[in-house]
Amino acid sequence: MKVLVLGATGTIGQATTAALVERGHTVVCLLRPRRGEKSIDPASSLSQRLKGSTIRWGDPCERSSLIQDGFAGEQFDAVISCLASRTGAPNDAWRVDYQAHLFALEAAQASGVKHFVLLSAICVQKPLLAFQHAKLAFEQALIQSGLNYSIVRPTAYFKSLSGQLRRVKNGKPFLLFGDGNQTACKPISDNDLAAFLAGCLDQPTRHYQILPIGGPGPAITPRQQGEELFRLLKKQPRFKSIPIAMMSFIIGLLTVLGRIFPSLADKAELARIGRYYATESMLVWDASKQSYDAEATPSYGTETLFDAYAKWVTEDGAPELGEHAIF
Repeated sequence: MKVLVLGATGTIGQATTAALVERGHTVVCLLRPRRGEKSIDPASSLSQRLKGSTIRWGDPCERSSLIQDGFAGEQFDAVISCLASRTGAPNDAWRVDYQAHLFALEAAQASGVKHFVLLSAICVQKPLLAFQHAKLAFEQALIQSGLNYSIVRPTAYFKSLSGQLRRVKNGKPFLLFGDGNQTACKPISDNDLAAFLAGCLDQPTRHYQILPIGGPGPAITPRQQGEELFRLLKKQPRFKSIPIAMMSFIIGLLTVLGRIFPSLADKAELARIGRYYATESMLVWDASKQSYDAEATPSYGTETLFDAYAKWVTEDGAPELGEHAIF
């Protein structure tokens, strides 16, 4: 198939592009230029992960650029979007998670695309935050569009659960919210998630579906993540608890100050995002029981988070977090 990939510069987008190329698809990636660049360093990791695809430069958040630079008057069989807001702040979320995707959907329909694969997030099951509402709004638009859709909702990424590796290596305690046992997730690797996304194109059981997906193995808590890091590093476990009430106090303070200083309003939303992930499991939500269900959360792939920890500990290869850094 001929596939247009949005969000190809992110780690999931890179892995998805590689998976599509490996399967023999013709892949076009629309990349937003940074600082006026119009080429990629051939030696860079991004270049290697996008090898075999065609790179086009444009702004996926602009309707005209999507049409002229992305689709460029050509026929595509599918669009796969790994595009997401960087911060989750309200303005960014509605601009990217909703509006940019709506532009892409309209352009896809006008270009005769038959299948739209969307990388969403499992946390939209219990929407309390701006980015969750923005993602849900586009999910509904996609479902109602008449296009074949596959809405993929992964549980958690390895990258987002790697932030304390260097901290623990340097002899500091592993930080927990509460006792570290209130939440759990079934994280999925970039490559396993990419394989699942690419497989949506030719597996009818994934068509016209909302697809929660996690990695292999049982659900794990933050405390178990810390215990495994200490075991791999051969260190005595040391934990430090951060009270949830402290986060709530900070959110309340930033919310009040945000009415006076607008820049603090976004910080309040970021704090709400942090509290959400500290208090909610990334698993399938059973509305009838009002609880998360690890057994009902599908597993896929071969690599576990602890496999990645073992590799990062020995190779010093923990991913760079950028905007995802918390600790």
